[in-house]
Amino acid sequence: MQQVRRRDKAAMKVLYDRYVGYLTAVCARYIPDDDEVKDILQEAFIKVFQSMDRFSWRGEGSLKAWLTRIVVNDSLKFLRRKKPLPLSATMTEPMDEEEPAFDAVPLDVIQGMIRKLPDGYRTVFNLFVFEDKSHKEIASLLGIKENSSASQLFHAKAMLARWIKDYIKLKDNG
Repeated sequence: MQQVRRRDKAAMKVLYDRYVGYLTAVCARYIPDDDEVKDILQEAFIKVFQSMDRFSWRGEGSLKAWLTRIVVNDSLKFLRRKKPLPLSATMTEPMDEEEPAFDAVPLDVIQGMIRKLPDGYRTVFNLFVFEDKSHKEIASLLGIKENSSASQLFHAKAMLARWIKDYIKLKDNG
């Protein structure tokens, strides 16, 4: 870390190479457009290198968590700047109580499904599932009501469950 703090280009490249794949996946959970993901990551890494002196090392996990927080925050800022986060209307069909067989679907397919969710569903789903945020925290981050966060999560899960079941049916019949 000291080498990165001293702006050593080789050390900065090692840090970039080590985390760019993981951080790309994190950003892509929020931003469906690949070109926008690249732009956000570029800005995030600039921010990382400029503010490295403010980071306090407490082990490899602390660095990964700090980098992740920067990318998530930059992704959310991008979504807010782009336009107010659209909260999708409620769905009329009820959610199936039976949970789909997630393990029967490849991870990259599930990630693709998450990226196809409407912006509001996708953002709340990611913050709740991957960032372990409460509905209260999500509401504060996004400037929405707690019950809107809960509703968006419910509908995101329902939509994903339906898509997963359709995928499995298609795979079994194909």
